[in-house]
Amino acid sequence: MGIVLGVCVVLWSGATAGFGLYLQSRCAQYLDRGTASFFALSQITYPNAAVVFDAAIAIKCFGVGVSYLIIIGDLMPGVVQGFVGSSPDFDFLVDRHFWVTAFMLIVIPLSYLRRLDSLKYTSIAALVSMAYLVVLVVYHFVVGDTVAEKGPVRLVQWAGLVPTLSSLPVIVFAFTCHQNMFSILNEMATPSHFRTTSVVFASIGSAAATYILVAITGYFSFGDNIGGNIVGMYTPGLWSTIGRAAIVMLVMFSYPLQCHPCRASVDAILRWRPQPSVNGSDHSPHRHPLLGSRGNRTPEPMSDLRFSVITTTILILSYIVAMTVSSLEAVLAYVGSTGSTSISFILPGLFYYKISAPDSPSHQRLMKEDDEAAHGDSDHDSNGPQVHPLSDSGILRLGIRHWRRSLLRKLSLALAIYGVIVMVVCLITNSVFIASH
Repeated sequence: MGIVLGVCVVLWSGATAGFGLYLQSRCAQYLDRGTASFFALSQITYPNAAVVFDAAIAIKCFGVGVSYLIIIGDLMPGVVQGFVGSSPDFDFLVDRHFWVTAFMLIVIPLSYLRRLDSLKYTSIAALVSMAYLVVLVVYHFVVGDTVAEKGPVRLVQWAGLVPTLSSLPVIVFAFTCHQNMFSILNEMATPSHFRTTSVVFASIGSAAATYILVAITGYFSFGDNIGGNIVGMYTPGLWSTIGRAAIVMLVMFSYPLQCHPCRASVDAILRWRPQPSVNGSDHSPHRHPLLGSRGNRTPEPMSDLRFSVITTTILILSYIVAMTVSSLEAVLAYVGSTGSTSISFILPGLFYYKISAPDSPSHQRLMKEDDEAAHGDSDHDSNGPQVHPLSDSGILRLGIRHWRRSLLRKLSLALAIYGVIVMVVCLITNSVFIASH
């Protein structure tokens, strides 16, 4: 893309992904506190399309898991050579297939854990590994020890429309964390509008800054000769070997975190049955016997047999794909084109557009609760100025609130349409780009 366009695309992708996270935080208002999930939202918006949503989540998480295994296969030969050197008697230690198989034996027992609380501490290792990677890339750029392998550097000029669009899903994929947003909202002590918005800005902003820093310094180090996995391009040495080993450990412990939501989504797909169309207030979602006051529904737990069969299937399929596909860019491109665009743009946009419709029972109920809360606050605020709802000031405030909600609803639909366009365009360009190579 060139540096200028590349930075703009990173910032744009971060902004659109952040807006998707923001819409998820708004959608959570329509659900009971602590029960927000894609499943709960689908029950009160598009119950008969829930299987499509779960399929998107399953594809995304499965693709991420496969990319982790590919990274292990790419980096471990360099780790071995960096620590023990190369020897004809140990050629199998530099074979990526050997290391994918070996690490599968480690992640298999971790993937069968129903509760992953013990793995939450690896988030510290994740932050340390990412910080080390940033320092490593910047250090090699400052030292300039990659000049011999450096290709031409393009500041503004791009490589063309098809290569640029085929790289777009990788950047979209880099900002996808939407499958975890509802869990964060459920666990926040006080999920106020200010706090949830601050979380979105902090996470997306720090990620974008890190990506841009690594992208610019890494690109200046190798130019157009740069590959999809920059860590694997550095000359084997102690510090680069430590970097490879740290990332291997990171993705190894992260694989079960992707297997967990993938398994839940596959289970939901297998349980899905079309629901008969209903109309009238007597059959609205909030009157359903299995749903809560705001339309929530708790899925039934998986039996041990079902749990084992689904997990085993995911592990076998991911292993087969990782053994046969060695291109990390191709996996990230297709995962970003399908699963990531669905979770980041299409689902948040469609959910909010549907649930915030003026005639939606959930929207009417939430607006009533907000009005009652605002009226209660004005009654008990003896020190502040009293604003009558029918006064000029009160009407102006109601008008501004209505305008904001209307604009947000239109933007949510625009985000969903944007996601569909990105998905179609990227799938076509990826197919053309791969066919031409």
